[in-house]
Amino acid sequence: MGRAYQNRKDSMAKTSDMKARVYSRYARELYVTAKSGGVDPTGNLSLRGLIERAKKDQIPAHVIEKALDKARGVGGEDFSTARYEGFGPGGCVVIIDCLTDNPNRTFGDVRQCFTKAKCKLGTPGSVSHLFDHSAILAFKSDDEEAVLEALMMADVDVSDIESEAGNVTVFAPNTEYFKAKQALLDAFENIDFEVDDIQFVPQTSASLSEEEQVALDNLIDMLEYLEDVQNVYHNAG
Repeated sequence: MGRAYQNRKDSMAKTSDMKARVYSRYARELYVTAKSGGVDPTGNLSLRGLIERAKKDQIPAHVIEKALDKARGVGGEDFSTARYEGFGPGGCVVIIDCLTDNPNRTFGDVRQCFTKAKCKLGTPGSVSHLFDHSAILAFKSDDEEAVLEALMMADVDVSDIESEAGNVTVFAPNTEYFKAKQALLDAFENIDFEVDDIQFVPQTSASLSEEEQVALDNLIDMLEYLEDVQNVYHNAG
């Protein structure tokens, strides 16, 4: 137990410009998720979880509906996933997930951020082996045994379960996300997920000095300012 993870956050920035970027980021992910798995949240668990997370992050309903309406149409933009890995300040490692309609542009933008931060962009696979690609489901419960039993009955491959302060957090391989979520929805009435996500969870943490932490924060700020960047993960403790 005691595995650390960072609750992925698209922080609601104070400026209207940054807030618009957060809206755009969610709209793009909603569009791609609905386009690939269907616009009906009852049959598309990824979309359902994404909509719930968007609402919790105070994304306006009209932004969500516009993205879904766009996904219902024929054609549309052709986005693809892109993942970049690199080495940050103080020996920490970084993974950047993107949705892009121009991979060459996105790669150039990400590389420029690393260059400005005096950090090094790595090759595919250079740091991802230091993370677990995990489904993370957290919700209020004080019965860890009942949660584990429900998952085992559904034949879910559980990596870990944490129980703390009235909350249970389930970790499972990313490939078990749908099965794990459905098992919990079936077993517990009116369950409200505080975390419903697939993340890269670092296997170990890197300790940074104050100066190195400031440098990492600057790198993350530059990356998150890019329109194509969806999420940034790192192993800084």
